[in-house]
Amino acid sequence: MLIRGVHRGHAALWLENETLRVGVLPEKGADIFELIHRPTGVQMLMEMPAGLKPPGNHPQDEFLDNYEGGWQELFPNHGDACEFRGQAIPMHGEVALLPWDVQVLEDNLNETIVHLQVRCKKTPFLLERIMRLRAGAACLEIVGNVTNESSEACEFVWGHHVTLGEAFLDDDGLLEVPAKTILTPDLIFEPKTARLAAGQTSQWPKAQGRMGETIDLRSIPNRQIHTHDDAFLTGLVRGHYTVTSLRRGLRFTLDWDEQLFPWIAFWQPYGGADKSPFTGMYGVGIEPWVSRYNLTEAVKEDQARSLAGGESLETRLTVSVSQL
Repeated sequence: MLIRGVHRGHAALWLENETLRVGVLPEKGADIFELIHRPTGVQMLMEMPAGLKPPGNHPQDEFLDNYEGGWQELFPNHGDACEFRGQAIPMHGEVALLPWDVQVLEDNLNETIVHLQVRCKKTPFLLERIMRLRAGAACLEIVGNVTNESSEACEFVWGHHVTLGEAFLDDDGLLEVPAKTILTPDLIFEPKTARLAAGQTSQWPKAQGRMGETIDLRSIPNRQIHTHDDAFLTGLVRGHYTVTSLRRGLRFTLDWDEQLFPWIAFWQPYGGADKSPFTGMYGVGIEPWVSRYNLTEAVKEDQARSLAGGESLETRLTVSVSQL
C-alpha cells in the first residue's frame, strides 16, 4: 500500500505492508526518514535530537543544513566537499540536496513499487531508484541505476548513508560484518570524546583505543559511553551486515554488491557528539561506499567509478528486519 501525505511540512510517501512502514521525502533528496517494524512499532533509523525542520524559502545548500538522520543516498560525492572539473561539489554530493521526481509503478494487494529519479546539476548523471515492497515480506528491495547523459566519460563515487537509532539500539547492539580491515582517519573530528586511535590499520573486529587498549567494534554501546568516532571497514567477503538488538529481539540486515561498494563508512556517535548540529545524538552509521575518499581524492587514488558517455550502471540493495 502507498500512502501520500506530509511530514513536518515536507511532501512524504509511505510504502507499507504487514511488517514494514517505509517513509520517503521525495522533495528532500528522496531521504528514507522512517523504517518502522510494524509488529513492534520500533523505528529502526536514527533521528537527530532537533528533528526534521520544515522546508525553508531557499533550497538546501549543505547536507547538514537540515539533516534529520535516517538514510540518504550520496552521489556523485561522499565525504568532504571537493572541487571536480571546475565545479564545487558539496559534502555528500548533489542528490541529497535536490528534489526527486516520483512515479508509482505498482500499488496493489501484492506489491508497491515506486520509481524516483533526479538529474545532477553539476555533473552529467541521471540517478534512478526503484523501491519495492512485497506483501507479507519484511524486506525492502532497492534498485539503483546511474546513467552518464553526456558524450564523455565521467567519474563518480556513490554511497548509502544508513544510520540506525536509539529506538532500536541501546546497550546490547551487535554488529556482524564479513570485513577484514579497520582504518581510522589521521585527523580526529572530536578529540575530547574519541576512543579510537587515529591513523591505524587493524584487523576486524579489534581496534586500538587511544590509550592502547583493544576495543571490539562488534559491540555497539549505549550513549553513556559518550564517545564519537569515525572508521572505515574494507576487505569485504560479501556486501552484507547485520545489527542485532537482543533487548528488542530484532535484527536489521543490509545486503549489497561489494564489487561496487567495497568500503563501509562506520560512523559511531555514541552519545559523545558535542559539536553542533550533532550535539546529543546517539546512533550508528554503517554505510556502503564506493571509496573511503571523496570524489577528488578517489580519482587521484584510482578508487572512483567511471561511466562512458551514454553508459549506465545498475545495482541492488536489500534491507530486511526480522524478529529473533
